[in-house]
Amino acid sequence: MKEACFLGIDVGTQGVRVLLVDENGEVLGSSERKTALTDSFRIEQDPDSWWQGVSACLDEILQPLDASVRNNIVAVSVTSTSGTVIPLDSRNRPLHPAIMYSDTRQGDEGKRCKAEAQRHGVEGYTAFNSSSGLPKMVWFTEQFPDKAKDISTWVHAADYIIGKLSGNFRITDHTNVLKSGYDLTNDRWPEYITSALPLRKEWLQDVVPPGTVIGSLTRELRSRWDLPEVKVAAGMTDGCASQVASGGVKPGDWNTTIGTTLVVKGVTLKEIKDPKGRLYSHLHPQGYWMPGGASNTGADWISQDFGGENLHDLNDQAARITPSGFLVYPLKQEGERFPFISPEARGFADSRIRTREEWFTAGLEGVAYLEKLSYDMIRSLSGENMKAVYSSGGGTHSHTWMKIRASVLNLPVYQSSQASGALGAAILAASQTYYGNLTEAATAMTHIEHCFEPDASLLAPYEEGYQSFVDELKNRGYLNI
Repeated sequence: MKEACFLGIDVGTQGVRVLLVDENGEVLGSSERKTALTDSFRIEQDPDSWWQGVSACLDEILQPLDASVRNNIVAVSVTSTSGTVIPLDSRNRPLHPAIMYSDTRQGDEGKRCKAEAQRHGVEGYTAFNSSSGLPKMVWFTEQFPDKAKDISTWVHAADYIIGKLSGNFRITDHTNVLKSGYDLTNDRWPEYITSALPLRKEWLQDVVPPGTVIGSLTRELRSRWDLPEVKVAAGMTDGCASQVASGGVKPGDWNTTIGTTLVVKGVTLKEIKDPKGRLYSHLHPQGYWMPGGASNTGADWISQDFGGENLHDLNDQAARITPSGFLVYPLKQEGERFPFISPEARGFADSRIRTREEWFTAGLEGVAYLEKLSYDMIRSLSGENMKAVYSSGGGTHSHTWMKIRASVLNLPVYQSSQASGALGAAILAASQTYYGNLTEAATAMTHIEHCFEPDASLLAPYEEGYQSFVDELKNRGYLNI
C-alpha cells in the first residue's frame, strides 16, 4: 500500500492530462483527453469543455482504483496556460469563453497597461502585451459592457478548474497572477489597476504562494469518486509546473520546456530585471525568484506541418543529416515575444531546402538556436552561469532533438522520467501537504532518466549556424541587440 498519493491536472492549449502519483513520483494512473478544437481555439475556448475533460480523466483513473489507494490520496493541484483569463458571474459561471493567452486582439490594451504601469512607477510586472491577462480584462470590459456589469471575479485557467474542484474561485497564486498586474515585490494589487483602468477591486482575487492549501474537494466530488477529504492546493502556470517536473527548482537550476511553445525558466536568488520586457520573474514558493520567458515558437509547427506523419522516421532521418546547414525559424503566427519582442516577426525557411526531412531537421535546429539565444540574453542581463539545462515537455520525446539542443547549447541537457506539467502539479500538491517545501517534494518525486551531452563534432558547425540564424533575425529587423 502506498503511503501517500497525489493528483496533478494539466489543462493545455490542445488537451487535458491527469496523473496520479505516489510520494516517490511513481505513476499509478494516467489519462488524457484532447480538447474539441474550433477554428478559433487560439483565441477563445469553452472552460466547461476543460472541466468535462478533467472529469472524464478523473473518472478513468479513480473509479477502478482499489479503496486502499483511493483512501491515500492526499491532495490535488492544477496547472494551465499563463495569461488566459475568464470573467465569472456571481454564481461562478463564465460570462464569456476563456480569452486565450494566444489571442492577439489586445495589442492596444497591452500598450496602454504598460504605459499606465510605468507612469505609476510600479515595481512589479510592467511588460504587458497581448498575451498578458490584464490587457485582456481591460479589452473585455470595454468591448462587452453589458456582460462586464455582471462580473463577480476574474480568474485564470488553472483557477477555474481549482474552483470546480473546491468551490473556491476567489484565490489564485503568485505565478498565474503575474501577467494580470499583481506586484510580487510588495505583495499587493497596484492601485493603478482600478484607478487608471476600467477594472474594479472586487473583481480581483486573493493571492497566495503556489501549493498553498485553499480548500478540500467538494462533497459532491468526494461522493462521486469515493474519496477522503482530499486537499486542493493553489496552482501554477504551465511553464513553472513543467520546470518543477524537470527537477530544476533550486537556485542555479535552469529549465527549458518545449510544448506548444518554448519556455525557459530558472531559479535565482535575486530578481532579474529586463528593461526590454522579454524576461519576467515569478516568485518561487520558497522566496527565490523564477526568471524566464515564453516564446511563440516551440513544437507547434510539428503538429501543424507534420501532423499525421511518422515522427519516429522523421527523427531517424534528422539524426542522419545533422547538422543540416539550413536555417528555419518555424514561427506559426505573427509576432514574437521571447527571446526578443517583435510584432513584425514572421517564420522563414531556407529556400535551398528540397525535402521534408531537411525542413524537419532545420526546424529542430531553429528552435534550438532560439533556446541558445534565450540563454545568451539571460547571461547578458544577469551574469548567470548555466551548467546544465533540465528539460521537459513533449519535445523531450525526441532524442534527436535533445542531442541537437545539447550541441547547440554546448551544455548537458537532462531529461526527467516524467517531465510533464501534470507531474509538476502533483509535486505542487505534495509540497505543502506531505513534504516541507517544493524543493523537498521535487527532489523526492523527480528522477533523471537521460543526460544528453554535447557532441564535439557538432559544436563548430552549430556555432556557425547559430551566428547565421542571429544575423538573419537582425537582417529582417526582428532582433536588435
